[in-house]
Amino acid sequence: MLSNVMSDRLLAVLPDALRAQALRRLAVHEPVLRKLLAGLYGQQADFDAWLGALMASLGELYAARPAPLRELDAQREAQPEWFLSQRMLGYCAYVQNFGGTLNGVAERIPYLREMGVSYLHLLPFLRAREGENDGGFAVSDFDDVEPALGSNADLVALTTRLREAGISLCSDFILNHVADDHAWALAAKAGDEQARAMFLCYPDREMPDRYERTLGQVFPQVAPGNFTPALGGWVWSTFYPYQWDLNYANPAVFSAMAATLLRLANRGIEVFRLDSTAFLWKREGTNSMNQPEAHQILQALRAIVDIVAPGVLLKAEAIVPTRELPAYLGSADARECHIAYHSSLMAAGWLALSEQGTGVLREVIRNTPTLPPSATWLSYVRCHDDIGWNVLRAEAAADGSDATARLARASRFFAGAEGSYAAGAAFQSTDPNAAHGSNGSAASLAGLERADSEAARALALRRLQLLHGLALSFGALPVLYMGDELAMENDYSYRHRPQHAMDSRWLQRPLFDQARWRARDDAGDSAGQMYQSLLRMVRLRRQHDALAANAPRTLLDDAPDAVLALARGERFVTLMNFSGEPQAYALQGRWTDCMDGSILDGALTLAPYAMHWLERGATA
Repeated sequence: MLSNVMSDRLLAVLPDALRAQALRRLAVHEPVLRKLLAGLYGQQADFDAWLGALMASLGELYAARPAPLRELDAQREAQPEWFLSQRMLGYCAYVQNFGGTLNGVAERIPYLREMGVSYLHLLPFLRAREGENDGGFAVSDFDDVEPALGSNADLVALTTRLREAGISLCSDFILNHVADDHAWALAAKAGDEQARAMFLCYPDREMPDRYERTLGQVFPQVAPGNFTPALGGWVWSTFYPYQWDLNYANPAVFSAMAATLLRLANRGIEVFRLDSTAFLWKREGTNSMNQPEAHQILQALRAIVDIVAPGVLLKAEAIVPTRELPAYLGSADARECHIAYHSSLMAAGWLALSEQGTGVLREVIRNTPTLPPSATWLSYVRCHDDIGWNVLRAEAAADGSDATARLARASRFFAGAEGSYAAGAAFQSTDPNAAHGSNGSAASLAGLERADSEAARALALRRLQLLHGLALSFGALPVLYMGDELAMENDYSYRHRPQHAMDSRWLQRPLFDQARWRARDDAGDSAGQMYQSLLRMVRLRRQHDALAANAPRTLLDDAPDAVLALARGERFVTLMNFSGEPQAYALQGRWTDCMDGSILDGALTLAPYAMHWLERGATA
């Protein structure tokens, strides 16, 4: 029987009925957790006492976990690949834009079920900083819902209703920083040395200037630099001056944040989008991103979740090049997050549209590695953030091209330059010599907003459908961004709000369009055409095991440059034409087109921006 001081501190606070279960989990995960925490904090003089206190805290949170959530934990422990099914579909929205309040979101559950959604990501809804707060990402209190959106009781009610509907709630969990009016920041301002130690604070510019030599800048136009004057010196603030980075070299930060995550999990949150994971550990002489200790922190959080709440999923928000993504999912021996955004795939899909060629997209797929068990990518077309082109620098240069020039062309294209059909806006770059990101709703970037004829509108909708088809068929957990299913266009009202006017990301953060929602069944309306085509794809996907996240994926190189051809398993192929010209593809054998039921035997001509999902039939 497992017995050591670390495990005993957790077991001591559990009721007898939970101890056998806890012992089984501890036998697997406690040695991993102990090794990781010793590597991070073992040199601290009070390490043993700190570790004991951490385990006692985990035990209390384990004991406090509601019975329905413990039942869910047991079910998912028995089926660890439950979220890899082709029946999984995500939806992402701001509470205030989608439902107004948490209770309003609950009223939209029938709509989510109509679409087949099983995973709902609500962007930040915890108490945020007064005034400007980066769309809620500057959190003042992780234990309290933003009052304008509801109460803690409303959150529990929502998670309960979602769970009953078969939908898992995903919440942002901002690991890297807190708002400058968070309790720790206020205590630090009042002179509390323990609170001050939760942050990275320097008495003068010596160390900040040394760090700045190798650091990038996230928002160089509106928030240049990585430090802000505060606490009688300079506080590290990677994003905005009012978002203070946490000092994860201090074990008190880790234990506090781990407990905070579990308290939220006990309210029914089933998935956590771990925000800004790449920035968690700072090291002079580097860009302070993707450091080994950042991965150790995430692996330790995963071990804690596996012990206390194994029904919970962790999702890494690491917008980094393809080669750096796999580390955030770990390995069979070092489990990290369950899910990671495949930002390179998303950006490459848009680049393929702008170039009418799939060279970079194919290179991204070639570079996409096989994942460890019970892990998956997250695929998407748009989100609340910009399309960051610079994650594609390696793939854009693979054929000898000038990556900077190539990606800059894409940035200009989606800002509407050079005769483009797109209506978007360039965004700040982390590197003045690199391409700017692109903002705009998916429909506007695909050309719907500028379409001046029925033919142009039809092509724009095809582009929009094509990118969603890629996200649905690639082999990932696909997530729709609110309004894209209704072909909602850019929202320009942000220009009249002084606090948002410099941030073009607000183009793609509109209010849910009730008129388009009511037209979702109207075949003569662009909203209805997009919605019905998307539903058809979603329902088809649910029928085919070959489209599950963990089904084999093979890039077929016999397609023209404008066409992406992917085999899923042995009997399923997706063909996607990213150009405005028809493209021919030679088929071997007899195939059924899943979209319309037609039988194909021989060459197929793909119309402009067309997509076909083909299943192999009987040999001719």
